Amino acid sequence: QVQLVESGGDLVQPGGPLRPSCEASGIIFSTYHIGWYRQVSGKERELVARIDSAGRRDYDDSVKGRFTISRDNAKRTAHLEMNNLKPEDTAVYSCYAKLSSRNYWGQGTQVTVSS
Repeated sequence: QVQLVESGGDLVQPGGPLRPSCEASGIIFSTYHIGWYRQVSGKERELVARIDSAGRRDYDDSVKGRFTISRDNAKRTAHLEMNNLKPEDTAVYSCYAKLSSRNYWGQGTQVTVSS
């Protein structure tokens, strides 16, 4: 059974950091492309960052220079290093794993940026 489990979401003040994680099981993690999406209630889900199996990264313009995606294949874990957080970053953040036609999603973790 494939599982992606996110953790590390929290309430943080504007300008602060956060580092949610995504741990995978049931897949050969190193072969999958990994990404983070976020969604605000009533709005479409948007891609925040992704990293492919070769380690190449891609970011949405809204988070470039503030967020860094990384992966640890030995631990089957991906991280999203988030810095200088803004209130508009508030959302449910979900990770996904993709290989060809196989797509798997986690349940999401809430990130709230507020003073």
